Amino acid sequence: MDNHHSGWVPSAPFEGPSSFNKPGFENGKAMTESDIADTIAAFGRAAADAKRLGFDCVEIHGAHGYLIDQFFWTGTNNRKDQYGGETLAERSRFAVEVIKEVRKQVGEDFAVIIRLSQWKPQDYTHQLAKTPAELEAWLNPMADAGVDIFHCSQRRFWEPEFEGSDLNFAGWAKKITGKSTITVGSVGLSGEFLAAFAGESSQPSSLDELVRRMDRGDFDLVAVGRPLLADPNWVQKIHQNKTDELKGFSREALAQLI
Repeated sequence: MDNHHSGWVPSAPFEGPSSFNKPGFENGKAMTESDIADTIAAFGRAAADAKRLGFDCVEIHGAHGYLIDQFFWTGTNNRKDQYGGETLAERSRFAVEVIKEVRKQVGEDFAVIIRLSQWKPQDYTHQLAKTPAELEAWLNPMADAGVDIFHCSQRRFWEPEFEGSDLNFAGWAKKITGKSTITVGSVGLSGEFLAAFAGESSQPSSLDELVRRMDRGDFDLVAVGRPLLADPNWVQKIHQNKTDELKGFSREALAQLI
């Protein structure tokens, strides 16, 4: 994490698979095997608490540079034990054990989602899995461990994941695992979210391509972020075909509750 802007400093050093938050930047300490075991147990307790409190599902965050994603990435996982390795599949052991513990704690009648991203906040063009074969070796063990739905984060949902096919990340995940998938990324907007943080506004755009891919069976669910920040009635307007009433997005929408 970057605490330079907030001024917040943790009471103990950040923990991760290594002391690196990104290549060349150290800001924490490598987790011991005991630390890892405690963290896996904590994921399970949190999921059990969510079920007990009445939630319908849990989503495990394994994307965007958070802890599980740090284990996936060679830039932050240089471990030599069973939680490291040369291949993405080897570096996925921590994620698989977290998923198994979550599934154990919530039982079979409770949906478990994991959010994944190829890209990193430090490298927007990064690919953890560079081929369909690598993606298969990454995702199938997580599916076997108990994932029901893969939430596949990408910046623009229409962009293909690999050459030779127009399938996006969610499309490939469903094809490989047979599990349900969620797509996301600039849905219904003309510009992607990183540009929004730089001050660029986005206007409503056609959903025809999204519908085409969904009808084809590429994915089952769609996640929407910025349009809902700008317009809490976005879903109703889409459902009622009131697309002429849709609003655009500006960075100011991040600073207010509508």
